[in-house]
Amino acid sequence: MRILITNDDGINARGLEVLADIAETIAGPEGEVWTVAPAFEQSGVAHCISYTHPMMIAKLGARRFAAEGSPADCVLAGLYDVLEGARPDLVLSGVNRGNNSGENAMYSGTLGGAMEAALQGLPAIALSQFMGPGTSELADPFEAAAAHGAGVVRRLLDQALWDDSDYRLFYSVNFPPVGAAGVKGMRVAAQGFRRDTSFGVEPHISPSGRKFLWIKGGAQHAPTLPGTDVAVNLDGYISVTPMRADLTAHDVLASVETALS
Repeated sequence: MRILITNDDGINARGLEVLADIAETIAGPEGEVWTVAPAFEQSGVAHCISYTHPMMIAKLGARRFAAEGSPADCVLAGLYDVLEGARPDLVLSGVNRGNNSGENAMYSGTLGGAMEAALQGLPAIALSQFMGPGTSELADPFEAAAAHGAGVVRRLLDQALWDDSDYRLFYSVNFPPVGAAGVKGMRVAAQGFRRDTSFGVEPHISPSGRKFLWIKGGAQHAPTLPGTDVAVNLDGYISVTPMRADLTAHDVLASVETALS
């Protein structure tokens, strides 16, 4: 099996090391794992592509490349430059430092990489490690992802639904904020929504007297509806969320058509 991996935390991120180990396990001794990851951190860029400027790409080692672009850029670079059209069998993105549950999914560069792979007609899985009090004291906060990641990916490949529709399925996996031994199992969960918390800005005045704004995240442990991704993660379960890039609100199409007719 040929696997392409990327992330949004950058080429030197610990989570990418964990993902490479997962990919090597899945690919097997006869397989290939290719890495094309951002040269610098690209958290929060979602499905951004560098449409208006070029990006430099550099080979760092055997099957290992860094590109000055987003995760979606890295997938495109991998498919059409690094691999020279030899399409991978699977694209993995992550393991993100921090959860991509709930509304975080909309901002996630990790999911953006998986989404681009799906739009390119490839099976794709995004993996993220929820952080919290249960991981802060661990020698490796990615312990849960490292221990359970390969098993989750294998189960998805062998047992989950995969299709070849225009907006094909891809999967978001979030490991709970606990050590490996504290993981209770796996749950298929819808994307949740953290109420009464959101991203915002925090102003700061520089030594020169100019105002700068920092983007500030909301409370990550705010509850979501029972059975949704954040809720099951906080209860110690790995969440698996099937996704598509289609943003159409299919549930109201008929109602809007009736209202506007």
